[in-house]
Amino acid sequence: MKLRNLILTTFLISSFSWAQTSNQKLNLEAEKERILKEISTYKNLLQAEKKKEKSVLTEIQDKNQKIKLTEKLINVNETQAKYISNDIYKNQITVNSLTKELETLKADYAKMIVKAYKSRSEQSRIMFVLSSQNFYQAYKRIQYMKQYASFRKAQADEIVMKQKQLTNAISVLQGKKKEKEIIVTQTETEKKALETEKKEKEKLVKVIQKDKKKYTAEIDKKEKERKLIDKKIKQTIADEIARANKKTEAKATVKTDGKTTNKKTETKTESSPKYILSEEGKVVSNNFKENKGKLPSPIEGKGVISSTFGYHKHPTEKNLDIYNSGIEITTDAGANARAIFGGEVIQIQVMPGTNKKIVYIRHGDYFSVYQNLSSVSVKTGEKVSIKQNIGKIYTNAEGKTILKFVIQQNTTTLNPQTWLSI
Repeated sequence: MKLRNLILTTFLISSFSWAQTSNQKLNLEAEKERILKEISTYKNLLQAEKKKEKSVLTEIQDKNQKIKLTEKLINVNETQAKYISNDIYKNQITVNSLTKELETLKADYAKMIVKAYKSRSEQSRIMFVLSSQNFYQAYKRIQYMKQYASFRKAQADEIVMKQKQLTNAISVLQGKKKEKEIIVTQTETEKKALETEKKEKEKLVKVIQKDKKKYTAEIDKKEKERKLIDKKIKQTIADEIARANKKTEAKATVKTDGKTTNKKTETKTESSPKYILSEEGKVVSNNFKENKGKLPSPIEGKGVISSTFGYHKHPTEKNLDIYNSGIEITTDAGANARAIFGGEVIQIQVMPGTNKKIVYIRHGDYFSVYQNLSSVSVKTGEKVSIKQNIGKIYTNAEGKTILKFVIQQNTTTLNPQTWLSI
């Protein structure tokens, strides 16, 4: 019983390990496919941009993005190569084992054939039966000859089967070796491309270093604009929360027996104001939260995340950290922005000093904010549905079409990449 349990446990562990490895391989394939699509999309976008004038800073940012994607692809390729090497090792063991089994079977079968040849005459078989001391012994000898013939046939069939298994195993082994060769070649190609991108980036950095004052001023200007917009977004949402809470509290004021009773809900209005949610608002908020990681892209069509959430080192200024309050998605000229979830448009703003617009959509106590729109197709107070077109994304003089996308819960900024399915 103990031996049986041990065998069963070993089988289950082996099965689980195989299933886990298989899932890891599938995940790697999916990750590789995603990265290749992203690189392809980015290359197409960059190719279109090459025809237009673009700043050195923008080129460096583009190079950085391509370098990151290429490094990811190389890591995936190298991990795949390791898995394939393990498969090759396992298949080689199978081939060696089958080869030995086949050699043993052939040797045994050869001995059997020689023995059968020596006793091949019909007369010797009849004499073997007739020399029996009694009927039972004669019957047993006849049965033995039948079983011996069946065994010979079974041995021959097993040799054929083992030969097929060996042929298949060798075929799989050769296939795995070719697969690894392809992966290794791809990796080497990507490494060369990576080196080329890094050298081109170094040349661009040297261009900036020659005229440091000019580019430092450009960097400072962009940082000031970014901080100003981030502050404006925070303030807009805080003002909206205060306005909505005031309205909710006014509705909660009821008259009972001629006396006024104010059913206020205590809220923090100083540093981190929060919505007083209605029952309907709670449902919307909970639905939004439950779809974390499954929300659609805020753009129609293809696009790549060209800047992620959080703090980043500046591409040329090593001592400068840049904070991104959301994500930036680079897409094709003429692309539309769309709502990531059903909600209400609470405000549409024009970015200071430009004609570019910002759309705010409320989802319970969550907000999705869409920046850098050239035109808007929704109105303040309008109820929008998931994936509804809300406006066209602005394309700048350099040919870049970038949507800046932000998610907040009340006034707390969240990482959009953990909420979206892209």
